[in-house]
Amino acid sequence: MTPIPHAEAYPKTFILPGGTRVELSPLEERDFEALLDFFRRVPEEDLYYLKDDVTDPRVIREWTTNINTERAIPIKAVVGGEIIADATLHRSRAFSRRHIGDLRILVDPRYRHGGLGGRLIKELLDIAAELGLYKVIIDLVPLREESAIELVEGMGFTHVATLRGEIRDYYGNYRDQLTFAISLSDRTTWWRP
Repeated sequence: MTPIPHAEAYPKTFILPGGTRVELSPLEERDFEALLDFFRRVPEEDLYYLKDDVTDPRVIREWTTNINTERAIPIKAVVGGEIIADATLHRSRAFSRRHIGDLRILVDPRYRHGGLGGRLIKELLDIAAELGLYKVIIDLVPLREESAIELVEGMGFTHVATLRGEIRDYYGNYRDQLTFAISLSDRTTWWRP
């Protein structure tokens, strides 16, 4: 099992622009109910794009009881005891791709556009760099995730691929999937002002 780098530094606290105090820490088994509640608050349209049915208690029980940090490092954001975001750094099982991380982030709609997504990305990039990964990628959908695209480009991610018609959206329309990547050789890239 890969330990989370600098695990002793958690929980980490930061303040959102409106003054809300947010606490970041690794997901734990005891987070089962709070994580299930989080996903049940997320709009159905957002859940449609996820790989698993995260409103199913069996799925969340599996996630929280079998955390394998060799494959995924999940970080939660909490306000007042309530999970408001889930962010995960995924690693491939294939040895030929173990140097690449894949980010997946979901933020409660009430807390979007306030800097939380960016803070979670920075946290996961720091973890990826400490683990010795070479680069990290994130897949986004234009028109649906424009603010996220602006965010990652502003953090130093580069658009590296477009898969035409890869995504069928909630309404049945085919959308492109954009892949962005960032090298982990220089932390000042994603921590720049």
